[in-house]
Amino acid sequence: MALWMEKGSEPLTESEKADLEAIAALKESAAFEFKEKGNQYVKMGKKHYTDAIDCYTRAIDQKALSDSETSILFSNRAHVNLLLGNLRRALIDSQDALKLCPSNIKAIYRAAKASLSLNMLAEAREYCLKGLQFDPNNEDLKKLDRQIGLKISEKEKHEAQVSKAAAETKELVSAIEYRGLKIGKAMYRELTGLRKPVLDKSNILHWPVVLLYAEVMSSDFIEDFCETDMFSVHLDMIFAEDQPLSWDVENNYKREFIELYYEAGSGLCLSKEKLLGCLLEGTAAFHSDGVGDEEKDADEDYKQQKGSPKWIKVNERRTLHDVLKEPNFIIPGIPVFYVLSKRSSFYSKFKAGKWAPPSA
Repeated sequence: MALWMEKGSEPLTESEKADLEAIAALKESAAFEFKEKGNQYVKMGKKHYTDAIDCYTRAIDQKALSDSETSILFSNRAHVNLLLGNLRRALIDSQDALKLCPSNIKAIYRAAKASLSLNMLAEAREYCLKGLQFDPNNEDLKKLDRQIGLKISEKEKHEAQVSKAAAETKELVSAIEYRGLKIGKAMYRELTGLRKPVLDKSNILHWPVVLLYAEVMSSDFIEDFCETDMFSVHLDMIFAEDQPLSWDVENNYKREFIELYYEAGSGLCLSKEKLLGCLLEGTAAFHSDGVGDEEKDADEDYKQQKGSPKWIKVNERRTLHDVLKEPNFIIPGIPVFYVLSKRSSFYSKFKAGKWAPPSA
């Protein structure tokens, strides 16, 4: 006789019924045996986890147990997959277990744990709440629910930081565009780090500014140079009589001898998209995509075509805003000005165009 009959068909004789019952009993016995072997392999440790999975799979494949017992098999396999870090498989097994027995607390717990590890926080929270409805005093579920709550809070906080950083940076880009300022590739990052301009509540820009002493390639840094400030205000503070520069042994860099210059047309102006990316750097909203090949090629072409630097003297009675908006001023990330002393022997070399800043 056929040992496997078509679905919906009925055995014709008592003998056939007895044969089928015997086969079902054998398959059930085999399923329980595979289940027990799987449990033993789990207790034997990590080296035997794959053996445990194989046993639970064979038990499931017997298709001989009740829904509640088969649910336990899927849940057990989910447990081992969690131990192995097979998170997606663990979640699928847990879900299959719950289809057969929605009140399987261990399956619910493992579904929640796998979802949490996969950063599926809403799903993880949903599984925990479902489990606590069945077993309100389950300490494992309570503990896991607290962990999920913390993760959700962290995610919401991060999303708020991303949103805030993106909004502030877009506002900053708009302010730069409105002023007609041109921003190029950042220079002297070793001096400036990730500092960037700040737009205050009165819609005034505050710039970090680098002052480079070309003669010795030393530097000063102005943390907050308001765009409405005149250069003379900051120079008066930096070159105060009672604060000589430590390296200026000849006292050439006194206030009355100081001149400031910027390099005209240095570099290429960044696109709005690239500027936004640069200003986002260091914030929660930053995604590092690097410089595109086209921009790299354009930068190399510019370097090859570039001749001697053209230096423009800064009128220190002008404001920072007035100088930055000059058509030939491309701000290298943040403003950089070169400090010269009319009294220094280096001054004539610089003015004759015989000095150039080091390549970035």
